[in-house]
Amino acid sequence: MKDMKQWVRLPTAWIEEGGLKALRWQDGAGSSNVAGLMLLSVIAHRADDDGLASHVTYDVFCQATGLSRTMVASGLSILYGHGLVEKSKDAQSAYQLCNYDPAKGWGKLPARGLYRQDRIPAFHDLHLRKVTELDAMKLYFAVVARRDNATNWARMSYETIEHYAGIPRNRIRSAISLLAASHLLHVDHLASQDSEFGVSNAYRLAHLETSRHMGTTGRRAIDGLPFEDA
Repeated sequence: MKDMKQWVRLPTAWIEEGGLKALRWQDGAGSSNVAGLMLLSVIAHRADDDGLASHVTYDVFCQATGLSRTMVASGLSILYGHGLVEKSKDAQSAYQLCNYDPAKGWGKLPARGLYRQDRIPAFHDLHLRKVTELDAMKLYFAVVARRDNATNWARMSYETIEHYAGIPRNRIRSAISLLAASHLLHVDHLASQDSEFGVSNAYRLAHLETSRHMGTTGRRAIDGLPFEDA
């Protein structure tokens, strides 16, 4: 994947509008929702500056994610149904990210670092059988959308995560643990913005701006000082 960018632009307006909360583990759609988010990542990874991902075949989807062809079809149906992706009319096996504006309304989605050859190991480890996997994928996309480019963190309380991503409070810790174990997310502990003596979680995407972390900016984070431009 040498020609893939370190990160790509992911449209996030749908997340801000509550799109993650609409993806639920019910009515037999739970596994398909997980698959859909996995496929959205693969499409975004291959998108050009106009949001068009050229020539993403079922074989590419299956190899990248470990999904069966049947589940790829089911996941794509989820993306179509929620207005996140549409099939290109101009090219075979090409997809268009919906509501894509390169000037605004997007977040940085890690790309090249997620792959080992043509596979995303973290996705191959998902079995689409547990609600925790859907919660984890939703939290991952929430961090992409809420990440502050100035600090490289998304600072969200459990209450915010529950409201923003639709993950019940009692399941958030499991979702965080799965993302951390899959090497998709780092969790740092910073001085609370609400309490003088409290500590809050700050979420950092793996494989994205890896030189900006607690080891390089920790003192400023703890003291609540502004960060220098990176």
